[in-house]
Amino acid sequence: MIRRYTREEMGKLWTEEAKFSRWLEVEIAVCEGWEHIGAIPKGTADKIRKNAKFDINRIDEIEKTTRHDVVAFLENVKESLGEEGDYLHFGITSSDTIDTAMALALKRSAEILIDDIKEVLKTLKERAFEFKDTLMIGRSHGIHGEPISFGFVLALWYAEMKRNLKRMEEAKEIISYGKISGSMGTFANVPIEVEEYACKKLGLKPAPVSSQIIQRDRYAQYMTTLAIIASTIEKIATQIRHYQRTEVREAEEFFHKGQKGSSSMPHKRNPVLSENLCGLSRLVRSNSIAALENVALWHERDISHSSNERIILPDSNIALDFMLFRLNNVLKNLVIYKDNMIKNLNLTRGVIYSQRIMLRLVEKGADKIEAYEAVQKNAMDSWENEKDFKELIANDSFVKKYLTSSDIDECFNPRYYIRRMNDIFKRVFDD
Repeated sequence: MIRRYTREEMGKLWTEEAKFSRWLEVEIAVCEGWEHIGAIPKGTADKIRKNAKFDINRIDEIEKTTRHDVVAFLENVKESLGEEGDYLHFGITSSDTIDTAMALALKRSAEILIDDIKEVLKTLKERAFEFKDTLMIGRSHGIHGEPISFGFVLALWYAEMKRNLKRMEEAKEIISYGKISGSMGTFANVPIEVEEYACKKLGLKPAPVSSQIIQRDRYAQYMTTLAIIASTIEKIATQIRHYQRTEVREAEEFFHKGQKGSSSMPHKRNPVLSENLCGLSRLVRSNSIAALENVALWHERDISHSSNERIILPDSNIALDFMLFRLNNVLKNLVIYKDNMIKNLNLTRGVIYSQRIMLRLVEKGADKIEAYEAVQKNAMDSWENEKDFKELIANDSFVKKYLTSSDIDECFNPRYYIRRMNDIFKRVFDD
């Protein structure tokens, strides 16, 4: 896949230079819209595009007086223009420029994140098929349940990340709206046709209706989507951290030559990348709360949203881009210990086959409650007294009334539990 952007470009999208460039891009598109309806002289937009310049230091200097960033920006740009500068920002308000430009930034950020997710999906699919039949113990409540395969775990992560891809595509759609509708959003001083032209020129859709600003439910949906994706990343990272625990050691982050796990303990190999992902996911989730709080603003707008958006929007997009890249590298290089998976599968001396024994008893005519109690009694004896569960079952008088030695042997075959794996993979991966 050829990526449209890289992580460096995600960072560049959120610089002051890029922000003011987008503001200028919107202002020029609006001028083109005015020209399109014949309201300002032809060639105005071309002159502005050719001559307009801005200087961040000069904007900062002007803003010390204006106390208004858009006004400072416009005054600085006009310093590089002639009479065509009179038509800059004609009939529109600051949020027309800011919110429409923000739509450009968020749309482009979404495209980066969509590409990132596709890379993770590719890796998950490859590794899922690699370990489709690799047996391991499945756990519920952290306690051994029944055999599964590691490929099954990866397929589960793939399916969730695929839902995240759809969410991100929907978030891109919901955020790709601009507004050039004036101070209250009523088009009092700018025709609808100008908005339609400018938005089309910018690759956006015009908001069907807006106040002075684009409504922040759009931003909230975008940010909560990032939060959900971050939560999926944390879910995967947390499970990897469990697999790397010394007592488990079923999988491990790749440990590079020369890497150090501890300043004091030379033996340490810690899941630092996964822990890092868990920490960053908390940041992205917390930022989504601020976005939700921004939905309710006073009347046609206030600026209580503006201050935190300057932080949460760049931070969350940059962080999630980094997180998806890091997750993909962790998954690509994840070291799998198949022998330890089998060791842990047998750790509980066979009690993990209890359900199979119980169901087999019922199939052979035993009462369900009596079968459960008989199997549980032997399972608890095995668990508490470290006895072999299969031997206990084979010697149980109730069990022997219904099951032969061959029946019991069949119940202790771990491959039985992953016999449907091809069907599961077909459902997950047949796009």
